[in-house]
Amino acid sequence: MIFNFGSINIDHTYQVPYFVRPGETLESNDYNIGLGGKGVNQSLAIARAKGAVSHWGRVSSLDAWVAHELEFAGVGVKDIELTTEPSGHAIIQIDSSGENAILLFAGANHGFTQERIAALIAQTSPGDTILIQNECNGLDQLIPLAVNHGCKVVFNPAPMTSKVSSLPLDQCELLFFNRTEAAALLDMPVASSAADLLRRCKEALGDVEVVLTLGSEGAWYQRSSETLFQEALKVKAIDTTAAGDTFVGYFLAARQAGLTPSQCLQRATAAAALAVQKLGAASSIPVAEEVDRLMWSAQEHSE
Repeated sequence: MIFNFGSINIDHTYQVPYFVRPGETLESNDYNIGLGGKGVNQSLAIARAKGAVSHWGRVSSLDAWVAHELEFAGVGVKDIELTTEPSGHAIIQIDSSGENAILLFAGANHGFTQERIAALIAQTSPGDTILIQNECNGLDQLIPLAVNHGCKVVFNPAPMTSKVSSLPLDQCELLFFNRTEAAALLDMPVASSAADLLRRCKEALGDVEVVLTLGSEGAWYQRSSETLFQEALKVKAIDTTAAGDTFVGYFLAARQAGLTPSQCLQRATAAAALAVQKLGAASSIPVAEEVDRLMWSAQEHSE
């Protein structure tokens, strides 16, 4: 089972010709409200990929509809706590090229107590996977507790902050980075090559598995002496908001199903290619059948 200790956000998304500048008032072309947060996105991606996942999160009782929507998608919701605090939310600008700029408010996502974290870990079994991002508090407590309980910790340290470097990353089973996150953690230039980033990851983290996602430049997997590369599918991006979360979720669901790292990369890359062609966060995450069709089509064209 995958347990996702993850954020729940309400996304307010604005379509804009370009990102608003300081002191400027800019009229948006469109507006949508929907479910988001890296945690929720990754849980939805796992469920839509036909993986087994239960979400650990907190949200305002005014937004109880969130739990119903997740449950309908196949996500376990019994450990979603309804609170009197405001829900986490995000203000998202999407420009004409499909790039995004996001303002985030943590809200209830930062209300986990030590007792609550300990109780959540206690219900797991050795060998379970615990997925975390960097949008909830208590990671410094959760990681060692989970490892001591026999769980495998998978960490997507996004958004990247200075606190990430102080976490026991070497205790994690698998880390997902994009180029910016890897460069920040390793104190390297963002323009560093994938080879240099992966080399420094190995020096800093030992044999921890690493997946480095580079958007249209593809994705890399590294563990010990094994290094794999997967090209990105060529598509026109409309909105990249949940592409990384889709990749993570589909990779983990494929891994849960027993696929090889190479097959996990292929499936995750195809899912992300579909996600960037739709607007929104949660609403852009494809279902497994869509990914199957795209992979079959890509294989036919390559033969």
